[in-house]
Amino acid sequence: MLRGIRSLVIPGPYRSGLPWSMASHDRTLFAGPGCRIPSSEIAWRFGPTGGPGGQHANRAHTRVEATINLATARGINDDVRTRLVARLGTEIKVTVDKHRSQSRNRDRAIDLLQTRLQEALVTQKRRRPTRPGRGATERRLKAKKQQSQRKANRRNSWGE
Repeated sequence: MLRGIRSLVIPGPYRSGLPWSMASHDRTLFAGPGCRIPSSEIAWRFGPTGGPGGQHANRAHTRVEATINLATARGINDDVRTRLVARLGTEIKVTVDKHRSQSRNRDRAIDLLQTRLQEALVTQKRRRPTRPGRGATERRLKAKKQQSQRKANRRNSWGE
């Protein structure tokens, strides 16, 4: 009855019409305030994984490449966009071929993209200039004086 049909699309759990395997990938990337990128902004490419393996490794397109163009992506505020482009460039690309299934590699790619965006949005705390304490300065000067005295004692013993 189903002979000749290569894939069967079963409506997903979210009534989106996506197959069950893709329902988990229909999610928004949330990297912080002002940065909510819908999954429709991710460009996906698939290919076979390299390395050793049999027919499955050679024929199954489980390697996933996810790309987001930060310059044109929707859901990013202008301030956040300038910060992301300054730190990451106009495009983020992630390639994952860790797992044997394309679905798990897609999940991993989404997680990696989200992590990269979150790390890029972290602002470094400014260093408050400080000075060494009085005790530390006194110890350093005392050690210098002792070393100087040691060397002076060596000089005096040679000169006699």
